[in-house]
Amino acid sequence: IEFLSKTNFSVVITDFKLPGKSGMDVLSAAIESDSKPEVILITAFGTVETAVQAMKTGAFDFVLKPFELDEIEVKFDKALKSWELKRKNITLEQENVYLKEQQNELFNFNEIIGGSNSIKAVLDIVKRVTNSKTSVLIRGETGTGKELIARAIHFNSDRRDKPFIRVNCAALAEGVLESELFGHEKGSFTGADYQRIGRFELANEGTIFLDEIGDLPMGTQIKLLRILQEHEFERVGGVKTVKVDIRLIAATNQDLEEKIKKRTFREDLFYRINVVPINVPPLRNRQEDIILLINHFLKKFSKEIGVKEKVITEKAMKVLKEYQWKGNVRELENLIERVVVLTKKEEINVEDLPLELHSDVCIDISRLENKSLPELVEEFERGIILRLLKEENGKKLNVAKRLGLKPSTLYYKIEKYSLADD
Repeated sequence: IEFLSKTNFSVVITDFKLPGKSGMDVLSAAIESDSKPEVILITAFGTVETAVQAMKTGAFDFVLKPFELDEIEVKFDKALKSWELKRKNITLEQENVYLKEQQNELFNFNEIIGGSNSIKAVLDIVKRVTNSKTSVLIRGETGTGKELIARAIHFNSDRRDKPFIRVNCAALAEGVLESELFGHEKGSFTGADYQRIGRFELANEGTIFLDEIGDLPMGTQIKLLRILQEHEFERVGGVKTVKVDIRLIAATNQDLEEKIKKRTFREDLFYRINVVPINVPPLRNRQEDIILLINHFLKKFSKEIGVKEKVITEKAMKVLKEYQWKGNVRELENLIERVVVLTKKEEINVEDLPLELHSDVCIDISRLENKSLPELVEEFERGIILRLLKEENGKKLNVAKRLGLKPSTLYYKIEKYSLADD
């Protein structure tokens, strides 16, 4: 039983009666193990009914004592073939999940929200490249919507009915990356118990989206370059050449030119993938789009949780527009979802927003240049006191307690910073 949890088996043959255990314990361990081997039980005539019950539970077959060795061999061969067939079916299910996700998927350019000139320029390029086979490199900070643009290109192209396969190059360990991308043959390495179809093969006649392409190891970059030039590759451990027809869309938030200088990214590959560059601007550089995005997400998440569409006050909208959004559209989307879920009333006010967005203790870096350290400390202190006074509805004793100050000290600071009337 311990071996079953640590080692992969195809078939297990076990006696029904074991010292301290039973064949049913072995069967349960086999069902729960990663390899899920077929189990053949050896049993005496008196326990036939129990053996039949074991088959209903998941055992492959049973053998009555006494038995001939030939009988065991025949049943073993059948069990092995059954296990191999199951593994193939599991593999096919894993491979087909990518295709099933694409069924009935509708996508149009309206999914890309924005009316700024920078987003209009991006959409103009997207519309012009949809029906070509040209490689596209989408560049932008994390959360700007690079995958959304990749999907817009694919689902508005003549490949829309074919697979769209996404690969996050940064999320896959180097040891499994090539097997994921190119597939592998049975027995090509320890644990390769069956043939696996890779992502490039799954994307045949469709589009493959390589997100964070800057994280590809140099060895994998060479193989990718060959696919782009010759449209062929071999699976890991294989000798048969696989031909593919794919459209490559890549994305990165890294400076690939700098990586080329450091010799961590191939220059020839860069020119192959950078045929049509698309630069997605950060959200802070297109403030006019923030209102459109906020209203879109308010409608989306209100509908998802089944409540009346929430609205946002002008003051709250002003706070959101002035925030820097280092996480870009993704950060904004996550924040609106949280606010919609947690706010019970229909109207979202400044107080409903996370503290870091509207706290008066936040200091604009542009204001630091002409101020001394004591002045900055005072500004920070003033902001903290003002914020806590608002949170405690003007109850100064509560504020003093939270700050660890004597009430008299707090009163002095309130007078000093002219906060009595705020």
